[in-house]
Amino acid sequence: MDMLTNITVADIFRPCHKRLAVIYDIALVIGGSLFIALSAQLAVHLPFSPIPVTGQTFAVLLTGALFGSRRGCLSVLLYVIEGIAGLPVFAMGRGGVAILFSPTGGYLVGFIAAADVTGLLAEKGWDRRVETTALAMVLGNIVIYTFGVLWLACLKFIFRVPVGSGSLFFVGVCPFIIGDILKIILAAIILPSGWRLLRYIRK
Repeated sequence: MDMLTNITVADIFRPCHKRLAVIYDIALVIGGSLFIALSAQLAVHLPFSPIPVTGQTFAVLLTGALFGSRRGCLSVLLYVIEGIAGLPVFAMGRGGVAILFSPTGGYLVGFIAAADVTGLLAEKGWDRRVETTALAMVLGNIVIYTFGVLWLACLKFIFRVPVGSGSLFFVGVCPFIIGDILKIILAAIILPSGWRLLRYIRK
């Protein structure tokens, strides 16, 4: 029987001692938020869209898959809180509560939900095979796009805020598709390979 079922990579290294396990979980959450913050600084601003292309999406989905839904969500939530508090953790070194009400706000909220989705799927073993890992990442991206475009629609049609030229799909989804495909491919290589390595070590 496979002893690595229904757990994430992070669970493999979690201490058995209750107090140490709590410290381990806290360290993971803090580390995950810092990983996302660093990835957010890999940003490219596009002239036709108010939302920059960043490494955040990859970091968020990978954190969810590695940590599981609970710790993944908490990592992203802590990251968002750090940014709201004014720390320069958002894309291009920005911070402050105003970012939540900018065109990127919907994507930030979507990150939390996406980490939950990829974390839940990882807990079901979707991160063990290339095809299911890729599908989990695709679903996570769809969650992020959905939150992002819905918020852009609110800004454009309700609050009358300019959100770039072109349709919402062109502004809020198209710029990220190629980059996200590359990130999905990378994740589909890293996660299953990591599990194969763990199985080999445990033999």
